[in-house]
Amino acid sequence: MPLTQERGLYSKLSSKFSKLNSESIRIPTPEQKAGFLKAQKLAYDCVTTVEKEMVPGWTEKQTAKRMDEFLRDHGVKVFLHRPFAWFGEHARFDGYKRFTQFHPGKKILKEEESFILDVSPVVDGYIGDIGYSSSLIKNSELDKGMDYLLQLRKEIPNYFSSSMTPSEIWWKIDSDAKKSGFDNVHALYLFAVLGHRVYKVNLPNISFPLLPISFASWFSLQGSYEFLTHKVLPELLTPDHEGDKVGLWAIEPHLGRGKVGFKFEEILVVEKDKAYWLDDDVPHVNKYKARKETL
Repeated sequence: MPLTQERGLYSKLSSKFSKLNSESIRIPTPEQKAGFLKAQKLAYDCVTTVEKEMVPGWTEKQTAKRMDEFLRDHGVKVFLHRPFAWFGEHARFDGYKRFTQFHPGKKILKEEESFILDVSPVVDGYIGDIGYSSSLIKNSELDKGMDYLLQLRKEIPNYFSSSMTPSEIWWKIDSDAKKSGFDNVHALYLFAVLGHRVYKVNLPNISFPLLPISFASWFSLQGSYEFLTHKVLPELLTPDHEGDKVGLWAIEPHLGRGKVGFKFEEILVVEKDKAYWLDDDVPHVNKYKARKETL
């Protein structure tokens, strides 16, 4: 099925089923937040370590393999999805016709290009799904994009603690980004997700092969099983989602401008009357603070 038809079908399903109940709609305990924090920190350690190793000439597949090796060396056997690496224009997803084109490929990294690294290890049952944008040398277009995303990061908890529905949040971010001159790249994701719920999984810590079919090949066998058993659509922040906001969300605004794509992804905690990031000691925030301090 062509990508445009797939998106139309997913949109209809999302609108219809987003209000279904889900076990993930609950306020996390301190123990659970500590578990997710541990997983998220390992994920960030992975991408920042691999970033230091990267040089011009690396391929996306080579980079994704290196991230997989790092996580497995640190005891990870279960993933929500395979590690992703997107270089240069590939990080914008322009012209894609099928979801399998989103997979890391043979594209070679050039020194002047920016890139996105995305990993989702499961640590002691806790999902740590993160996205990280960077470049080997200074990239002014990336800097402008990340400046915008980090301002958006400050606003997102306010949106979730307000009366806005998930759908209204999705369209607010879409509208403001376009008015500011950015393209909405996450609109090209499966289900056009701005984010998805994370929760503790109870699967054996055993490695399984990746599913070799369509969009499911983005995910490990465990990841596919988890989404299916959690009814899928209540777990995804789509442009049509009208369900409850309470719980833990991996929020991943992904934008583009010119030949550059950029994103961040990290865990947001949403309670009945407040929302906040699980951690502020994250690489993209620290980079931004350091740059401001040197100006």
